[in-house]
Amino acid sequence: METKVLSSGVRYENLPENYVRPESERPRLAEVSACQNVPVVDLGCDDRTQIIQQISDACKDFGFFQVINHGVSEETRDGMIGVAKEFFSLPMEEKMKIYSDDPAKTTRLSTSFNVKKEKVHNWRDYLRLHCHPLHKYMPEWPSSPPSFKEVVSKYSIEVRELGLRIEELISESLGLDKDLIRNVVGEQGQHMAVNYYPPCPQPELTYGLPAHTDPNALTILLQDLQVSGLQVLKDGKWVAVHPQPNAFVINIGDQLQAVSNGKYKSVWHRAVVNSDKVRLSIASFLCPCDDAVISPPKLLTADGSVAIYRDFTYAEYYKKFWSRNLDQEHCLELFRNK
Repeated sequence: METKVLSSGVRYENLPENYVRPESERPRLAEVSACQNVPVVDLGCDDRTQIIQQISDACKDFGFFQVINHGVSEETRDGMIGVAKEFFSLPMEEKMKIYSDDPAKTTRLSTSFNVKKEKVHNWRDYLRLHCHPLHKYMPEWPSSPPSFKEVVSKYSIEVRELGLRIEELISESLGLDKDLIRNVVGEQGQHMAVNYYPPCPQPELTYGLPAHTDPNALTILLQDLQVSGLQVLKDGKWVAVHPQPNAFVINIGDQLQAVSNGKYKSVWHRAVVNSDKVRLSIASFLCPCDDAVISPPKLLTADGSVAIYRDFTYAEYYKKFWSRNLDQEHCLELFRNK
């Protein structure tokens, strides 16, 4: 059987040709410095006004922030990382039972980003799961390792609660009622990408994931504490966001940029790989329901400012996003009002 995934246990001496980026598109790792003053929001703080202000500043200036005291227990987080490692350590034939390169599949193991379309591949495997409503999707999740469904469903539920809470705070930080964003995006779907980045023989020639923004509303990222790899674009420069103990990274996605009428920025980010260690990250995505019409609330255009983007449904956006290369121009630009 030809190995379609990187997590086969084979160590590569050289980077295969179809992973090598053209020179102009390489990560230039030597030029990347650590992100200073990463916004860290303490959700356990008693002063709600302060939390809202910190979130407002972070969404305007950075497009992402980290949260601590977020209510997702250490046991839940450790369990999720543990079961993810177990899954990627399974024998190949076990993992390949759920392999697919069809983006429409709601549970699948795959590699790179969109293998059928792209010219150059990315140095990652990922397990993609739909997580809400659980009763609908959980039966199709992997049944190996045996604790997988139980551990991942607990994690999904706690992370969803956190995400909804953060959306309320973001809504208030825009001067809106706390439920307003939730009302625009409707009953949100939830997906998860369990990313596995194996050791890479020549990390400076490739990416785990190239620069992109997230097509959804909000991303909640659990980073591997031992190995960093997340970089974000800040003031035109790539900076590394090192994992902080007990924290999640929260990314603003394209839908919140559109709903906030451009006040908040969907952050450009990428994942780089390293030569000697496996890196794991677990990204949970809150996505508007397919027929939600994405449009800024009246209050945000009440001062006479125009809507930057035309109204569109999430289904229309998502289809467009998956039909292109990940690192093309910002997908939102295709929906800009002329």
